[in-house]
Order: sequence, then structure tokens, then C-alpha cells
Amino acid sequence: MNRLLLVEDDPTSRSFLHAASAALPAEVDIADSVETGFALASSNTYDAWLIDANLPDGTGAALLARLRADGRDTPAIAHTAARERRALDALCAEGFAIALSKPVSTHDWQGALRRVLARHPVNRVPAAPPMPDARRSGEAPLWNQQSALAAVGGQMHNVRGLRELFIGELDGTREQIETAAADGDAAALLGALHRLRASCGFVGAERLGLASRLLSAEPDSAPALQSFLHALAETRASAHAPGGS
Repeated sequence: MNRLLLVEDDPTSRSFLHAASAALPAEVDIADSVETGFALASSNTYDAWLIDANLPDGTGAALLARLRADGRDTPAIAHTAARERRALDALCAEGFAIALSKPVSTHDWQGALRRVLARHPVNRVPAAPPMPDARRSGEAPLWNQQSALAAVGGQMHNVRGLRELFIGELDGTREQIETAAADGDAAALLGALHRLRASCGFVGAERLGLASRLLSAEPDSAPALQSFLHALAETRASAHAPGGS
């Protein structure tokens, strides 16, 4: 199955483009900034990058330029709110294979993906094995170094870099999930957990990843929510403890 990286900060656009991309079918990882996009794209093998032209901390063209300077040739599609032909042409001149205006139909989006994927097949390294089911394995370790290294091609400096980003986002993630749970917003809760599970896999945050899976399966469960929040607090605290992460 194709693996794609979607870089988009707007929740509505991100939700639509994620669903349209996943329906190819494809596995879709998500980033919402230049820095997170660079960390994921430089640590993993993707069949295509799907990059918003304007992000909170920079431009899509600048992100693509950094990745190209790092020796990576994965094909990239730009998506932008601009509709003028000159704006789309400028993105292609910056190195994007295709530039699309938003809103874009599912048909046109998937058509662009298929054209890029057909032209640029990728030789992928084997994926990391899935994390075990918490109900069968008992309490999982906070960190799984082996799975983290497998996820980023065995480069410890990549693990450290991703973990710094991951830990820095945990407070915001906790707030999103607590708010969604309090509001009874299942869609927001499951969306936040989906993004977190992917991040947990990249950094080897095994206990938090398993707690996220359990809460995703039982989003209305108060015990599952409390277990999740406890795992998140332990994970965050361990990163700042001597010898942590």
C-alpha cells in the first residue's frame, strides 16, 4: 500500500484531504507545520508528499527546498487556496510535480495522486512491526527503543529529534482530547487520537500508543480516558527524568 505524508494545518482541509487520500487506498501520515513535516519526511520513506503552500511556520516551497537539499527526491504535490494560474505555475517552478487549488474534488485529488504515484514508484524499507494489544500483554513499557529505531531507519539522532517534537506537543494534545471528551465531540476526539497514535509509533511511545488505541475503541469510557491521561502524564514526565527518553 502507498504511504503518503500530508502537510496541512487547517483542520477542515486536513480532514478532507486525509480522507480522500486514504480512500486510494493509502496510509496517510499527518503534519501541520514545516518543522513537523521535515522531521517526518526526513525520517521515513513516503511515496509522495502532499504539502500546503502556506503553513504556520513557513511555506511549502521552503519545506520542499529543505528536503531536496537533504538529498530526498520524493515527488510532491502542492495544495493552495490560491486559484490564479500564475500562483500554481510558481509552485511547479519551485519543484512540485503538481499544484492544485483548494477546494478540490475527491476525483481531481485522487487523479493527481495516481498520476504522481504511477510516475514515481518507491522502494520501501519494511515497516516496523505493530505494537501489541495492551489487553493481552499487560502494562506496556513507556518507551520501546527498538520500534522507534525501526520506524526511522535505525538513526538514533532522528529518534531524539522526533521525541523532542513529540514531547513538546503533548500538552496541546492533552488539552484537545480533554476538551473533545468534555464536549462529547467524538469526531474531534478520534481525530486527535489518530494523529497521536501515528506519532507514538514513530517515537516508540508504546504505553501511550496502546492507551490511545484503547480510548479510540471506547471513546465514551471514563476509565479509558483516565488511563490515557495517566499514560500521557507518565510519558511526558519520563522525558524530563534522568535517563528519560
